Amino acid sequence: MRVSIDKEAFLIDGKRTKIISGAIHYFRVVPEYWYDRLAKLKACGFNTVETYMPWNLHEAKEGHFDFTGILDIEKFIEIAESLDLYVIVRPGPYICAEWDFGGLPSWLLAKDNIKLRVNDALFLDCVRRYFHEVFAHLKGHLIENGGNIIMMQVENEYGSYGMDHAYMQSVADIYQEEQMPVFLFTSDGDDESMLNGGGVPHIFKVVNFGSDTPRNFKNLRKVQPEGPLMCGEFWNGWFDHWGEEHHVRDADDTASEFATLLDMGGNVNFYMFHGGTNFNFWNGANYYDKYAPTVTSYDYHCLLSENGDRTPKYYACQKVLKDRGFTIPQIEVQENPRYSYGKVQMTSYAPLFEQLDAFASNIVKRPYVLPMEKLGQAFGFVLYRTQLKGPFQKRPLKIMGLHDRAYVYTNGKTQAIYERSMDYQEIEISVAQDEVLTLDILVENMGRVNYGPELYDYKGITKAVLLGLQEVHDWEMYILEMNDFSKVAFKPVETTSLPALYEGYLEVEEAMDTFIYLEHFMKGNVFINGFNIGRYFQRGPQKSLYVPAPLLKKGKNIIQVFSLEGSSNAYVEFKDVADLG
Repeated sequence: MRVSIDKEAFLIDGKRTKIISGAIHYFRVVPEYWYDRLAKLKACGFNTVETYMPWNLHEAKEGHFDFTGILDIEKFIEIAESLDLYVIVRPGPYICAEWDFGGLPSWLLAKDNIKLRVNDALFLDCVRRYFHEVFAHLKGHLIENGGNIIMMQVENEYGSYGMDHAYMQSVADIYQEEQMPVFLFTSDGDDESMLNGGGVPHIFKVVNFGSDTPRNFKNLRKVQPEGPLMCGEFWNGWFDHWGEEHHVRDADDTASEFATLLDMGGNVNFYMFHGGTNFNFWNGANYYDKYAPTVTSYDYHCLLSENGDRTPKYYACQKVLKDRGFTIPQIEVQENPRYSYGKVQMTSYAPLFEQLDAFASNIVKRPYVLPMEKLGQAFGFVLYRTQLKGPFQKRPLKIMGLHDRAYVYTNGKTQAIYERSMDYQEIEISVAQDEVLTLDILVENMGRVNYGPELYDYKGITKAVLLGLQEVHDWEMYILEMNDFSKVAFKPVETTSLPALYEGYLEVEEAMDTFIYLEHFMKGNVFINGFNIGRYFQRGPQKSLYVPAPLLKKGKNIIQVFSLEGSSNAYVEFKDVADLG
């Protein structure tokens, strides 16, 4: 093998090599900017880029694989190679990454009796099929085959989740079955139980942490007495949840810890070097004492900002490397220009309830409610509709197993918002003699849990709808994936508080990076020329959404805003500065 280790260091072709790596996820960056971000990594003094691979995008539908566009990992690797960068790939199957379902595809949850991340035959059969496709795209890029992939990870931080060593061995065995001659490693949290729980005999271990390097390397040495020391995820920033404060970390603090790590002989992978964006509905969520979904921006307060600008942390860490004799390549890089395009008035809109059939990709009728996964749906919304026939005494409406946020309507009027893990007032419903009441419940998937024991995170209504103690039956379920508006008809904007898709136009002479602000919209998603740039939510902390220049074009650009609560003043504003809270 061209990559090996001795008692203290990594060897590449027999030469001792210090791995200075930074994480950049190709699927969080538009492909037109891959070179820019990788060149800035190289110019900072790094020699390696690390990336996860999201199974839920590469195999969004079972048996159907996609490695094109923003998922073209081979192109990403080739750009890295053109810059003389090594690559570390972490294909999962589970990746965490604050990504929906930790990268696992939602269709797994539709399989009866499947067990995730354990030595379960059904789950492993799915993993093998996925890895077979993935490895076909990666094998030619292994350093052993003349490429630049030097390492690949077995699973991800498994010791934080379980201790099924047979499962971990089964995942590792797939590499041998597929004849992948690559240096393998596992990564885990910073105590012995995690490092042992996620370890595999004879496979190299790295430890993940953000501070207290001496203690963490000491713990690594307890379970791995020899070999190079490596921090597999150096958390130099952090991610944000809706409703929390924006996380920041001082540049000098980061640089000081980085210096300590290098002075102890450590190798490193910065998590993140460049965070990017949780486009579409792809953000994940955490669940400790309550459900907490991640915001759209994955800025991470790291070395490059969400729009790719070099930050004070970038220069501080570059200086640490320079001061220790590392070569800083003379590569020409520059910040991408930003522009304030100003206000755009939404001129037309399409109320959801007036044309449900046009918005829905499918309608399923059952006597009982079904979660998204049983409807064959990964992302977006489900509208649950039923008719209540009177007489019916006043009783509280209960939604059992709400995942995650529901708007409740009766006869087309908003009655309440129910939200998972947050206090809300249950409404009461009554139906008079000979009256028929239409009950609509619009449920949003705000992101599947990506970490911990709540990983089995079905979306929609997962149990039942009750009036008092009676279960409500006879439902129509409208699948609203929000990825095709070709059948939707627009009309001039009117004031409303009901969900609607708004449309306006931005004239552009030159496409530049920009940030969209939605002061008069409460919650929903934004689409730029058909591309879903992510969620907005006035709860914050994030107040703007990043719009990369490649999503714009010279001339007329279509701006669409799906608003869950309508608007009384339907305009957006494009500015040249972000507001992450």
